[in-house]
Amino acid sequence: MEVKINTSWKSQLQEEFQQVYFETLTAFVKQEYKEHTCYPKGADIFAAFDHCPFDQTRVVIIGQDPYHGPNQANGLCFSVKDEIPHPPSLINIFKELQQDLGLPYPKSGNLERWAKQGVLLLNATLTVRAHEPGSHQKMGWEAFTDAVIEKISNKKENVIFLLWGGFAKKKAKLIDSNKHYILTTGHPSPLSANRGYWFGNKHFSAVNEILASLNFNQIDW
Repeated sequence: MEVKINTSWKSQLQEEFQQVYFETLTAFVKQEYKEHTCYPKGADIFAAFDHCPFDQTRVVIIGQDPYHGPNQANGLCFSVKDEIPHPPSLINIFKELQQDLGLPYPKSGNLERWAKQGVLLLNATLTVRAHEPGSHQKMGWEAFTDAVIEKISNKKENVIFLLWGGFAKKKAKLIDSNKHYILTTGHPSPLSANRGYWFGNKHFSAVNEILASLNFNQIDW
């Protein structure tokens, strides 16, 4: 089966695309998009990979589900299209960015600018039915994205993984902590952030300090 994805990822994940579960997943997703409104649009399902090639990936942020409201999801976790109001979690991400690095609050919630600098913005589930959060979970996407995390862990070195919240933290078991950096904190959602589990984590400055220590270009957040 032919999967339209950035060529650097295609060569790494070719075996995964041949798996029975992935063929079943593909059939499910095609049927869902035919019968229901689903997000993101089909061309953006693999956008996280298209904007951040395998060989350029230096930072990985793990989300759970795409946004399920109209015109929000663009294939990158926590990101929305230009001109779309910022969802609560993204607002808190930007607030922490302000506090941590003293940057002005961004006008656009589109995080493609991060992805193009080597930040893989990976949702565990890459599609969702409109207005039904979690509707495409446990259909095979998690097996695929877990394989992506393991591939990065096995084939690369000195990648910085940002695990925000309980769901993302469970992915730590897929990552070789002897070769990579793992930073954890609470989820940026209001429920977590308002309890004191998000603000003050300083992950953005921490990432740049690590990159500088490795003589890599820092991220322009």
